[in-house]
Amino acid sequence: MPRAFIDGDRVRITGVRNFDYVSRNDFTVRYTERELLLSHLTGIDFYVSYWSEGLVGHTFLSFMFDNAPPLSISIETRPEVGEGFDPLASLFKQFELIYVVGEERDLVGVRTNHRRETTYLYRLNASADDARRLLEVYLKRINELADRPEFYHLLSNSCTINIIRYANAAGRVGRFDIRHFFNGLIDSYLYHSGRVDTTLPFDELRRRSLINAAAQAADGAPDFSQRIRQSLPTIASP
Repeated sequence: MPRAFIDGDRVRITGVRNFDYVSRNDFTVRYTERELLLSHLTGIDFYVSYWSEGLVGHTFLSFMFDNAPPLSISIETRPEVGEGFDPLASLFKQFELIYVVGEERDLVGVRTNHRRETTYLYRLNASADDARRLLEVYLKRINELADRPEFYHLLSNSCTINIIRYANAAGRVGRFDIRHFFNGLIDSYLYHSGRVDTTLPFDELRRRSLINAAAQAADGAPDFSQRIRQSLPTIASP
C-alpha cells in the first residue's frame, strides 16, 4: 500500500507503482519512491478508460508538475490472487479498496497497450491551488487506508464517486449529477459543467482526447507522458 510523508511543501510517497510490462499478465514488479514539491503543482488531468465503451468505465487522475513527471492516482479494488471484479459482489464487502499511486507509463500504459482499454485524457481547467488542495485530500486518504483498510463499494466508495467527493472537499462547487454514477458519461459532465475546454464541440474534443494510438506508439518510452499529450487540444486557462 502506498503511504505519504508530508513535510510542509515537500512530500515523499512510498509504494509508487512503476511496473515494466511484456503483456497484461507478464510484467516485472517494481515499486519506487517519489519526492514532490507541492508548490510545483500546475494542474490536473482526468482519464476515462473503458473495458467496453458504454455507461460504465474507470476514471483516475494525474497531478501535473512543472519540475517532475505526472503522478497518477487510481482508486481501485484490491483483488486477491485469482479473484476478478464483480459489480454485484462489490456491493457486499467483497473487495478491499486501494489507491494505486504510480507512473503514467504503468497506470496508463497497461490500460492502453496491454488491456486494450479505450482511454481518453482530458485536461481539466483547475488552477494550481485547486490541484494542491485536491492532492492534499488524496494524500490524507492514502494514509488513512494504509492504517485502516476499507471495502470498495460500487455506489458509495468507488473511483468516480470518490473523485467527486474529494473535489467537493477541496472546494468544488456543483450539484450531484447522475453521470457521477454512470461514469462512462463523465466526460460529457466535465464538458457541460465547464471543467474542460469548451471551445471545441464536445464530439471533436472527445475524438482528439483519445490517446490509445499515441500511447501504443510511445510504449515503454521515457517520455511517455509527453508523447501521449502531443495531439491534445490546448488547455484552457482556469
